[in-house]
Amino acid sequence: MSELVILVVEDEPEVRAEIVRDLATFTQRIRIDEAESVDDAEAAIADAVESGDRIGLAVVDHRLPGRTGVDLLVALHDDPATRAIRTVLITGQAGHQDTIRAINEAGLDHYIAKPWDPDELVAVAKRLLTDHVVESDLDPLAYVPELDAARLLDHYGEGGSVE
Repeated sequence: MSELVILVVEDEPEVRAEIVRDLATFTQRIRIDEAESVDDAEAAIADAVESGDRIGLAVVDHRLPGRTGVDLLVALHDDPATRAIRTVLITGQAGHQDTIRAINEAGLDHYIAKPWDPDELVAVAKRLLTDHVVESDLDPLAYVPELDAARLLDHYGEGGSVE
């Protein structure tokens, strides 16, 4: 069975560690990969795909060395192989135009301003990961303990596909 993965893209190690810590509630069945730049994120995505795993959620900061987080989100959206990845822009630095670009060109699923509320981050991640599982060919039963059990069970009862 392929693994479901959350990708956290943040260049500041302390901030990245906080995000990972806040998302640790999902780590029984969902792996968290970390990247500090767009290049690192692209390599992590390629590694996941090569391993047969699936990135279900990308939590991305805007200000990164080199290309921006919004650049990454647009690239994910433009590529049919990564378009299904749910996306969260978590930043205190994105300007109005960057945010509009993330929404219009990257199909951004959610925006969270820094400093974030850990409970909000977990709730958003749970909703978006559940959306991803429901819309994919992953076994929804595998994720009942960590995600939205009612939605996953409803999906399974409606003949949701099982890997």
